Amino acid sequence: MSMARKTDFSLCARDKMIGKKFQIREDEKKRNEREKTMTTRDMITDFIFVEDELEKADAILIPGSNEGSLAVHAADLYREGYAPLVIPSGKYSILQGKFLGAAEKGLAAEKSYETESDYLAAVLMEHGVPQEAIWKEREATYTYENAIFTRKLLERNKRVIRTAILSCKAYHARRCLMYYQLLFPEVKLIVSPVVTNGISRENWDLDDGKIDIVLGEMERCGSQFHEIFTEKISRR
Repeated sequence: MSMARKTDFSLCARDKMIGKKFQIREDEKKRNEREKTMTTRDMITDFIFVEDELEKADAILIPGSNEGSLAVHAADLYREGYAPLVIPSGKYSILQGKFLGAAEKGLAAEKSYETESDYLAAVLMEHGVPQEAIWKEREATYTYENAIFTRKLLERNKRVIRTAILSCKAYHARRCLMYYQLLFPEVKLIVSPVVTNGISRENWDLDDGKIDIVLGEMERCGSQFHEIFTEKISRR
């Protein structure tokens, strides 16, 4: 390579680096300006209602739920080619002790399902996901276990994922993300939420019931992770 070409290459690389640093500073400046004008409501909304730009992934993960709309959304993503594998997780809520049935009618065959995972898998197949693309996780009884047992399922099958989409309830998005990040620190997690129970980032503060649910999620983010972190300290 001639000296002139080397110089041009170096100048181009330097200009790109300067441009990138400038963009980072501009982004930080915009973020700081926005934070100055944010209300308490805005801060709570941004914390709880996580949503990422979609991109192709290795798997779509569904935390345990009787909300079939999560599986409908996951099926849409599968059919659009976002991921080749869907993992619905869940036995039933530890508080209920059994699967009480679907929250919505008509999304899958009307019959008795033993676990959340069985029901979500039925909805997936009803909406175009082939059985071989569905891996059911049937042990978890709460969100932390959804992440734990999904990880174990993948490890048992020697399946490595680098990117995953979380199809979760909109108001559950932050806590769900925190648990899956804890169990999948090496995986890029993309949150693609579904509005359920009529609770969205736009309306959560408009009636008492919605407020209770959203602020309850904030409380659980603190109390449940307090237990996890203090347990880690005790094991040192």
